[in-house]
Amino acid sequence: MPAKAWTDDALMALPRDGYKYELLDGQIIMSPAGFKHGDLCSKIIIAIGNFVQPRKLGRVCDGQTGFRLSRGFKRKTVLSPDVSFLSRERVATIKAPEKFVEGGPDLAVEVLSPGDSLPKTEKKVGRFFRNGTRLAWIIDPVARQAFVHRPRTAPVIVSAEQALEGGDVLPGFRLRLRKVLG
Repeated sequence: MPAKAWTDDALMALPRDGYKYELLDGQIIMSPAGFKHGDLCSKIIIAIGNFVQPRKLGRVCDGQTGFRLSRGFKRKTVLSPDVSFLSRERVATIKAPEKFVEGGPDLAVEVLSPGDSLPKTEKKVGRFFRNGTRLAWIIDPVARQAFVHRPRTAPVIVSAEQALEGGDVLPGFRLRLRKVLG
């Protein structure tokens, strides 16, 4: 029996039951998140939003926003980073804002949950890069550090006492990691 062919409408119609649903190479994957994860993501969204909004740089989205990735996949793939940023230029190209965004975000942020592994999350970040993402942060709240990824370079480890920087995606943005880790 062939696997179900997921449509955008079918994916969007899945229940809001506390799980985050994504579509990876035609297969549904889901992951629940606890309070600590949601709290940390909210702090990141607020920090980036407070920087982006007054400068009119673009839009910041939460982990419910789906990005359709086509490069490197044979079947439909829609992934949702925990936090994402789209530049003003990218936002202007979105033809159907109620649908999934085509391609990866300019910045993708992933926060490791207890069930996540760094290699699996790095693979997900690599998929975003193949589809236009320019900067990614993987935050490990247990190890109190982050891994900063850029295309075609080795990741840089940022400790809790250091700051995440926006680079050429968010020039001038700095966020001390301990500020969001608590």
